[in-house]
Amino acid sequence: MSGKKDRDKESCTALELIDFKNALEQFQNLVEKMIIQKTKESSDSYIKDDEEIDYEKFHTTIRTLFGPAVKDQNVQAFFRKVMSNPDEKPEWLEIFGCFTGESDGMSSPSKESTVLLVSEKRQITHSVVKRKDVIKGIVKVPLLHFTITASQRGVLTMFSKKMKVLATIDVEDPTWINGCDFLPNLKYVVAVTESTVILWDYQSKESQSDGFVIKPMKNCLLCVCTVTMADNLAKDTILMGDDKGYVYLLTITNDDFIMKQSRAEKESQFKVLDSESFDIPKRKLHDDWVGKIRYFSALKCFGSCSTDSINSFILDDIKRLEDHLPVKEFSVPKGVNAFTYCGKAKVIVTGGNDRILRLWNPVVNFSPVGKLFGHKHSVVEIVTNEKDQHVISLSCAKVFRVWDIQTLSPLQVFYESNGTPEEMNAFPMVFDNDHGMLFTGSDVIDIYPLANVIQDLKELPQTHEKSLNVVLYNRAFHQILSICTESILKVWDVETGSQIYQIEDAHGLNTEVTCAAIEINGVYLATGACDGTVKIWEFESGQEVKALPLAQHSNDEHRVLKIVYLKADEDQHAVIVLEQRGKIKIIQGDSAQTDLYVTWVLSEIVPFPRRNPVVYLALKPSSLETQDFFPEIRLLCNTSSMRNDTETFLSSVDIKCFDVLKVEGCRLIATGSANGEINLWDFESASVKCLGKTTEDNQGSGVNAILFLIHSVSSSSKRSAMSPTPSVRSDASAISEQGSSLDLHEEVWWFDGFGSIQNKFLFSFRILITVSLRDPQKPENAESDEINTEIKTAEETPSRKNSQNPEMSVQLLKAKAGQSPILASAHESSCIRLWSIQGNLMKELLPFSEHPSGPLTALCTDIFTKILLAGSKKGYIIRWNMASFLEDPRNKKNEIREELCWRAHATEVVELFIEEEKNVIVTASIDGSVRLWHAMTGYYFGYFGQARKFELSDTSRLILPSDVSNFPAIIKEESKHMEKKVKYPLMLDRDKWKSLTRLPSDLEKAGHGEAAHGFKYFKALASEKFQTLETFEFVSKEAGAIFGFLPIYELENPIEVSMPKSLQRIKAEKSSHKGREKDPDSIEELSQDK
Repeated sequence: MSGKKDRDKESCTALELIDFKNALEQFQNLVEKMIIQKTKESSDSYIKDDEEIDYEKFHTTIRTLFGPAVKDQNVQAFFRKVMSNPDEKPEWLEIFGCFTGESDGMSSPSKESTVLLVSEKRQITHSVVKRKDVIKGIVKVPLLHFTITASQRGVLTMFSKKMKVLATIDVEDPTWINGCDFLPNLKYVVAVTESTVILWDYQSKESQSDGFVIKPMKNCLLCVCTVTMADNLAKDTILMGDDKGYVYLLTITNDDFIMKQSRAEKESQFKVLDSESFDIPKRKLHDDWVGKIRYFSALKCFGSCSTDSINSFILDDIKRLEDHLPVKEFSVPKGVNAFTYCGKAKVIVTGGNDRILRLWNPVVNFSPVGKLFGHKHSVVEIVTNEKDQHVISLSCAKVFRVWDIQTLSPLQVFYESNGTPEEMNAFPMVFDNDHGMLFTGSDVIDIYPLANVIQDLKELPQTHEKSLNVVLYNRAFHQILSICTESILKVWDVETGSQIYQIEDAHGLNTEVTCAAIEINGVYLATGACDGTVKIWEFESGQEVKALPLAQHSNDEHRVLKIVYLKADEDQHAVIVLEQRGKIKIIQGDSAQTDLYVTWVLSEIVPFPRRNPVVYLALKPSSLETQDFFPEIRLLCNTSSMRNDTETFLSSVDIKCFDVLKVEGCRLIATGSANGEINLWDFESASVKCLGKTTEDNQGSGVNAILFLIHSVSSSSKRSAMSPTPSVRSDASAISEQGSSLDLHEEVWWFDGFGSIQNKFLFSFRILITVSLRDPQKPENAESDEINTEIKTAEETPSRKNSQNPEMSVQLLKAKAGQSPILASAHESSCIRLWSIQGNLMKELLPFSEHPSGPLTALCTDIFTKILLAGSKKGYIIRWNMASFLEDPRNKKNEIREELCWRAHATEVVELFIEEEKNVIVTASIDGSVRLWHAMTGYYFGYFGQARKFELSDTSRLILPSDVSNFPAIIKEESKHMEKKVKYPLMLDRDKWKSLTRLPSDLEKAGHGEAAHGFKYFKALASEKFQTLETFEFVSKEAGAIFGFLPIYELENPIEVSMPKSLQRIKAEKSSHKGREKDPDSIEELSQDK
């Protein structure tokens, strides 16, 4: 019976295995489809269809395949990893929360409590050592991002920033190497052996020597370091210690490599420099071996240590090696094996055979300021983590301890398994403060990363679980608001990144909050939702104040796309919103009303004439009494009959964005559409203009963001589109006073604009429809004209011509607002266009970067409008400096300079802003993360929602988010391709011409195909190619140090000069003639001249 049960269990297990294999195969096919889909999206060749895989479809499929065995957080992390980096396909185990190798998953909470992640250790197993060999020295070169290692048996290796071997050499020296360092000025690697000093030229070619060797040295050299001083770029100074307690000071210049060479009897790997020709001061500072020597540029002192109990540690100026004045000595029982200096804490840390770490004030040498106990074996190496003020010590038993200098407390202990006897005698260690990593050496290089660095490198930044819709900055409270598609509202502190509070389901269950706005004083917040509802909140407390009730027939057409605050106080709230169908509304609420209500509506579609895309409006000034911001309007033409006339009128599509400018003497609303159409509503001139011309191909011309720019010289003249101005109130009151005698039921309409007669002559007109009303342009004592309809041309009314002249309007605007406004629009074609309010295209900006930035999706400026920032669909951030341009846009010398470009996200940027006081930029993306960057360099500080706090003052450590691989690129003027210097004359390169493909027609102007064909010819031009002659170095040095090194050019086939036969016969006859004996060489020269 039991056997039958076992057979049934085995058969069930086999069936389950088959089902799992089938599910796993379907899962892998699903991942392949996702990768193909993302790849096509990146190349802009993807067309959406019903088979598109989004997160909901992916989650449902995973649940169907694997059931409850998969957790939602693992499904979400796997999906985000594939979509953010499709080039690196994750392992299928990660969908179950299992990570192999270097874990790319979410760090566990326990990792945050550690300092160095031992589990994330990385080993470099290149052949940097020989058999039974160990690494004796590791050096980091910060400016060049090099890592240099020296093995005991003579292998010198240089690594790049990514730990790839750049150069290596096997030194042919019978003695062992004891240490190494880098000469920053001469660009050499210095290493010391028992009797020589090696200077390795890592940039040397095969035909040249590998460097120089200084020998012989009298004593056995044990350690070496470089004196880092920037006062002289033509020399380097080296400090060395030997086995007799001496410290040497050696200065090397470029001239020494030529003037102090000794003649070698045979060719060797290195050119020999005679040590006797150098002036090498030395001084006996210790009574035992000099174990280590270092130079501290912050103290302008060198330090050397020994196991001597009296002169254990020396700290003084390098001048003491020459003048023999008393030096500063530190005495430690059983001596000092290692020491380091922490610049932030301003302490020296020493360790030795007594297993105690001592902290010293560099000025006080008779007593330490603190002691650290814990090691059970001799301390052999100490390094410092400057940023975190940590000390990392290593004992001879391979036990690592991490200490906090400020609290004198241990933070972490870990150890390495015992290796071979050779490995146990090698203890090199260095800390990379730029990248937050600890390097140790044995027969391999071990790299231990910091926990917070791994968190940034491995974790996917996540502020919200869903895509972001809104990110706003409250300048009054220095707080950030973020809202996701799940309608979770979160408020963060911008300086620390900590969360203050959050609100869930702000507009009700399953109602998506789509947009928000903060009034200029930061007290109130307005939000809009997908069902058309609008709510007002107190920002500090998160309490709801007023709401616009849900419409009776609410649908997707009422979805609020954008909201802008116009006015906010205890008595009145006013916002202007853009709906999905294109309508722009003003929504208000006062103390007498409990709910918000609509007071003003702007027409959503305007048909524009193709020849003159300007439509004139009929204004109703009396409507300002009810809503105080923009007057009611009416189009002069019948638009219903013109919408289908595509030959005469431009077609209009859905509005995607808008912006409002309301300052003294200027009331403007700008809208951008998916087909590239930009409408500018000017309520001062009573007209609406179409700025952007629509094309048949609308994919590359769509407007994604729009923004008014006003240059302000001082902080007092900030751009304010939020708060009402007194001018609007005064205009409304003036009109009401003039028309006070009218009947309350009568309507007053002004018609202003510009027209044309047979498209040749411009005229201005003003139509007044009323029973009796005084013209506002006339003085109060002037007689009023009682008319029903009156049209006066410019010839008849010269005064009104001046009032309606665009140039006069601009001058008036400059006088009132300081500068003429400029409209910036971001397009699908990756460009930014700058427009004047008269409708003229002033500038077109294209991002200059190594990789295409993609369509631009977001725009913002600083409060002084000196910096313009743009975010793209591919996650790039571009920064322009436009201060000089806005001061005088007509001056062609005032250019807009692109300063910085970097990739902040792997997906589309939805919002960004700059905080001038802390000099940071905040970006938000559909990946659900809000990230913080340095405004000038693009340095990554972190993301909102991370465990650790931001450190805005420290930009020394270069880290990137896990889904970004490229560091920010600072754009210099000389690096741009249009200013690249070329050598003339240029010739057509046939091979390059064939390799070039025809450029796609991605611009909107007609006839771009011919232009692209012309550019193809210019791109195929190249400098003339010359065949270089072979050169070789002149071996003999008898000609001197200069002429002996001049190159000699050798022709491959030398031309043989032969004498013609006729001349040879003449020569023979003359030589045989008696009495005329000539020198045959003269005849030969004569024949050559002929």
